Amino acid sequence: MFIDMNVSPAFYETINQDEHQEALRHDELNIHKNGTAKIEHIFNQMACAKLDRLCLLPEDYSSIHGSPLVTNEEVARLVEGYPKRFIGFASTDPLEVDYLEKAEKAFADLKLKGLKLNLNRLQIYPTDQRLNPLYDLCEKYNKPVIFHSGLSWEPQTLSKYSRPLEFEEVAYRRPKLRICLTQFGWPWVRETAMLMQKYKNVYADTGALYFDNAQEFFTQMFTKDIPCTWIDRSLRHQIMFGSANPRFEQIRMAEALTKLNLREDTIELIKGENALEFMGWEGEDW
Repeated sequence: MFIDMNVSPAFYETINQDEHQEALRHDELNIHKNGTAKIEHIFNQMACAKLDRLCLLPEDYSSIHGSPLVTNEEVARLVEGYPKRFIGFASTDPLEVDYLEKAEKAFADLKLKGLKLNLNRLQIYPTDQRLNPLYDLCEKYNKPVIFHSGLSWEPQTLSKYSRPLEFEEVAYRRPKLRICLTQFGWPWVRETAMLMQKYKNVYADTGALYFDNAQEFFTQMFTKDIPCTWIDRSLRHQIMFGSANPRFEQIRMAEALTKLNLREDTIELIKGENALEFMGWEGEDW
């Protein structure tokens, strides 16, 4: 099972019937070069990268835009249409009055598998008191949380809110809450590694690519910023594959992963086994 845990469906044709909304998504996600993707194209790209499933992450900044960029309902519709291809997460804006009700509906009614938050964009820290009810709800439903971590390309974002070290108190005070820091917290890669070593409920994904090409960037991150022996010996059960698609091409990220000189069983963990554990999936659930 090969799972991409970091995919935005913002430009999937199925949920892009409104030109104004699509233009807003391009501007607010700061992704401009790609057009609307037909489902057949998505599946072809998956086949090229040998991916089995994509984890679709919505974007809810309702306090900024008045409505989410990508709604929980849109993600649920994609999952319902292609349940063997897509995994759906939820999002909610904790600066809105009804944020907790949205999350409850996403878990109880829409059956989404976890929560995605981008605190860079909301400009609040992970320890903000308004997030505690959301953390409580995730623990109640046994749902993990994916946090955008490190640099964000989106406009009006401040990276200080998602520096990996800012998540330590959440990991410490809520050991039953599984959290993932996207992009390995780049550029604070060693901080992310420290948190993963200290807290077994902290995961990270590989969806970082800001300079050079995928192979060169992964080589810098996973052999120089931290040695690959750290991964093979200590962090192998807490890293998940993520591409940050459509910003980056999945096939290039997938190929780069295989060229890191990691043990084959470590690569298999990163490709999918860790993701299943992170989501709490067992047996026939997947």
